[in-house]
Amino acid sequence: MFGLGLAAAATGQVLVTNDIASSTTWTANNVYNLQNQIYVLPGATLTIEAGTLIASTTNLGGSLAVTRGAQIFVNGTESNPVIFTSQADVATWTGGNPKTGTWRSGANEWGNLTVMGSAYISENVIVANTAFPSASNIAPMEGLVASGPTDTRNLYGGGNDDDDSGTIKYASFRYGGKVIGLNNELNGLSLGGIGRATDVHHIDIMNNVDDGIEIWGGTVNIKNFSIWNVGDDSLDIDQGYRGKIQFGLIVMGYSAAAAQGSGVGDNSVEIDGAEQSNYQPCTTTSMYNLTIVGQPQGSLGSDHTLAFRDNANAQFRNCIFMDTGEQVVRNDNVDGDGGAGYGTPGTLTFAQRWTTAANTTQALNLGAVNPATFYAAQEANGNLIEVKDSVMFRNTFASAYTEANARGVFNVANNNVQIVSILDVDSPIQALTRGAQVNPFGTLLMKPVIYLDPRPKNAALASVAWAPNDGFFSSAHYRGAFAPGNLWTAGWTSATAYGYMPNEPWCDIGGDLAGTFGAPVLSGTGPLTAGSPFVITVSNAVANSLCYVVAGIQKINLPLGNGVVVPDFNSGAGGLLIPIFTDPSGTAVVGGTWPALPPGFTIYLQVGVGDVNGTFGAALTNALAATSQ
Repeated sequence: MFGLGLAAAATGQVLVTNDIASSTTWTANNVYNLQNQIYVLPGATLTIEAGTLIASTTNLGGSLAVTRGAQIFVNGTESNPVIFTSQADVATWTGGNPKTGTWRSGANEWGNLTVMGSAYISENVIVANTAFPSASNIAPMEGLVASGPTDTRNLYGGGNDDDDSGTIKYASFRYGGKVIGLNNELNGLSLGGIGRATDVHHIDIMNNVDDGIEIWGGTVNIKNFSIWNVGDDSLDIDQGYRGKIQFGLIVMGYSAAAAQGSGVGDNSVEIDGAEQSNYQPCTTTSMYNLTIVGQPQGSLGSDHTLAFRDNANAQFRNCIFMDTGEQVVRNDNVDGDGGAGYGTPGTLTFAQRWTTAANTTQALNLGAVNPATFYAAQEANGNLIEVKDSVMFRNTFASAYTEANARGVFNVANNNVQIVSILDVDSPIQALTRGAQVNPFGTLLMKPVIYLDPRPKNAALASVAWAPNDGFFSSAHYRGAFAPGNLWTAGWTSATAYGYMPNEPWCDIGGDLAGTFGAPVLSGTGPLTAGSPFVITVSNAVANSLCYVVAGIQKINLPLGNGVVVPDFNSGAGGLLIPIFTDPSGTAVVGGTWPALPPGFTIYLQVGVGDVNGTFGAALTNALAATSQ
C-alpha cells in the first residue's frame, strides 16, 4: 500500500565500516551508509529487503563487493526497489520520497556493487593462467585493490558455469563509479565470473563514471536493464562471456565533465572476446530486444552502437538502433590491452564470423570442454556475428552503415529495416526530446535526452521472428526493449523519478509463456484514480480464442512451463477469473471503472489465452502491476 514510501520512511542510519563475515539482512527501516570498501566474505550471505536505501556519504568512497563463495540477495520489487546512491542524490528528493529527484551532472560520488563468482573466464594477465578453459584461471577485479599478496577478496573466476552468487532484482544504482587510477574504475554494476544460476534482472544505472554494466566472463543471463548517461560504455562484456541478454534500454549521454571514457559516453555496447584473442572461452552471446539511443554529434559525441573486439561473437536480434554518433557496426578489432584481434592464427576473421554458423567453435585451445554445452547461448539458426530483425533510424554519420553494408546487414534475409527519414513521425519509438546542446569537456558535444517514451511505433511494432521461449528468453513479437503500450521501467527507475520517462501506473512485470505468435501482450491505459475509466487490451494473440483475465491483490509467481503465473487468483486471496474472447484480429479489450482504493494499492493482472501451439494448450501474456493513484 505504501509503495516507495517505505524507503522514505527509513529513520535509522547504519554506518557500514566492516566486512560482512556472517549472514546479514539489511532492512528497509534503515539507511545503510558505506564508509569504505566493504566485502561480503566467503560463506556469508547479504540479504537486502525491498525498499532499502543504501546512501553513502558523498565522495567518501564507500563501496560494496561480494566475493567468490559469498552471495547477495537484492530483493527489490517493482513498487519497492532497492536504491544504491549517494547522499547528494537523496538531498534532491522531495520530502525524502525516492519517486522524486533532480538529475545532476555528476558521478564518482560512491563506489558500486561488484559481484565475483567462480565461472570460467579468459584472462592472460595472471602468469599462471592458461590459454584453454581451466578452473584455475582467475583475475583481479577492476576497481578493487588487494591489501597484500595474500588478499584474495578481489579475485574472480573458476570452473563452475552453474555458480550461484544470488539474486539482484529491481535495483537502482546512481552516481557511482569510484576511480582508483587510470583505466581502473568501478562500473555501475560489475559482474566477474558469474554463473548462470545467478538471477539478475530489472537493473537501473544512472550517471556512472565508467561503464554502466560490465561483465567479465561467466554465463550469467541478464534481463530488463536501463542504463542512462554513463561515462564510458553502457554495456561492456569481456573475457569470454557466454550468457544471454534481453530487454535493455541504453541512452547515451554524459555523467560528468571529463574525457570520453571517464565522464562522456563512448560505445553503447562494447563486445570484447578473450583478453588474448586466441584464448578460450571467447565471448559468444545472444542479445534480443535492445533499444539504443545514441548521441548524434558524430565524432564530437558518443562513438559506436556495437563495437566488436578480440574474436568476440554476438548475435543481435529484434533491436532498435537510433541516433548513433558514429558507426552502427564497428570492427574495433583490438581492445588496446594487448589482444591480437580478429583473425589471430587459428581463428576466424571478423568478416568470416558473419557467414559462419553459430555452432562453429575454433578448435584452438579448447582443452577438455565440450563445445556443444560450453557455447550454448547463441541461437543455432544464425551466425557467430549477426544483426537481424532490427530497426535502424536516424543514424546520419557519414559512415554509419559502412561496415554494416560490408557485412550484409541489410540483406533481405536478415529482415532489418533502415528508415531513411529523420522525421519524428517515422521514428520506431513513441517520443524523444533532447535538451539544448552542451559542452561537458573539451570539444565533446552532447544533446542530452530529457524525455523518452521508448515504447514501439511504426516498424518496431512487430517483428518477423522472435526469441525462443527457452526458459530465459521471452518470445516478444516486437522490436526493441518494450512491448506496445507497456513500460517495465515505470515506478522504480531513476529516469522515471527524474521525469525523463513516463511514470505510469501500469508496470509490465513479465511472466509470459509463448504460443502461436510468440507471447501475447497485455497493456493497460487509464489514470487509475477512483472512479476513472480504464482499459486493458490483449494483442498479438490467437484469433477467436477463449481467454481468462486473471486478477489478484497479491502475487503467486507460479511457474508454468517456461512462463510464470503472476497474480494469485485464489478467491480467498481476493482473486478473480474473467472469461473473454479475442476477436478475428487476435485482440480483446476489457474496460471498467477503477474502484476507490488508497493510493499505492496494487492489483496484478494477466491473461491466459487458449492456444493449441502453447505449452499446456495455452499462452500467457506478460503480467501488469496496476497501482492506484
